[in-house]
Amino acid sequence: MSTTATRPRKLALDPRRAGMGRTLATAIVTLVMLGPILVVFWLALRPRLYTDITGPTLETFVYIFAETDILLWLKNSAMVSTLATIISVIVAAPAGYVLSRGRGGAVSAYSLFIFVLQSFPVVVFVIPLFIMFASVGLVDSLSGVAIIYVASSVAVACWMMSAYFDTIPVTLEEAAWIDGCSVFGGFVRIVLRNSLPGVLSTAIYAFLLAWNDYLVALVFLRSDDRFTLPIGLQTFFQQNQTDWGPVMACAVVMLTPPVLIFALLNRFFSIGGIGGALAGK
Repeated sequence: MSTTATRPRKLALDPRRAGMGRTLATAIVTLVMLGPILVVFWLALRPRLYTDITGPTLETFVYIFAETDILLWLKNSAMVSTLATIISVIVAAPAGYVLSRGRGGAVSAYSLFIFVLQSFPVVVFVIPLFIMFASVGLVDSLSGVAIIYVASSVAVACWMMSAYFDTIPVTLEEAAWIDGCSVFGGFVRIVLRNSLPGVLSTAIYAFLLAWNDYLVALVFLRSDDRFTLPIGLQTFFQQNQTDWGPVMACAVVMLTPPVLIFALLNRFFSIGGIGGALAGK
């Protein structure tokens, strides 16, 4: 007589409960991450001391724009960050192309050099750079700070561009070469033209690195009219007390440009622009 073993039945998970669990976990993580930002906005909208206003108000924002040099700090930060971003992308694009397409010992040594260079923190180079820049008149200069920002971001920018260039088939360039295009022409017309998401990602990285920097600006900028936003923010801190309203209002102003830039460029972060280039292969 044969007996058949009964297999244990698997409990079926309710997909609605699983979806609700994932949604709840995502909401909790999002709330925890947005908590500090919400506190910043709450303190910025809170009435200042010695006023009769009880609800949220823009009084603190009116104060920082009327009584402080925040517009000057904003202009300096925008100039330095934009200049550093443009130069970083211009340098990183061809360098990343060499890392992506090049083969040989020289390219490997170049890649290793970039990796070793990026492994050192910026604080290691601050004092030597200060001595060198003082001898050529670049201390207390926005252009000198921009040069340091470019040097700080170009290594990672090269890797980012190289990683995106690797996703573009070499056959597209080979087809362009057969049609008489030069190597540089193929890079500009084929590779770079189809690398907008990679270029924008690299540009945003370089921009945020320069926009949020505090250490380099603190060491190299001396004059009040050359302060950037992170350095201007510290002027609100006093020895015995701190008026947190202007500090948080300045933080909101500092937060706004990167958010606006990402919101405007978000629609360009799409991959697949060359998806039909190899049709029929």
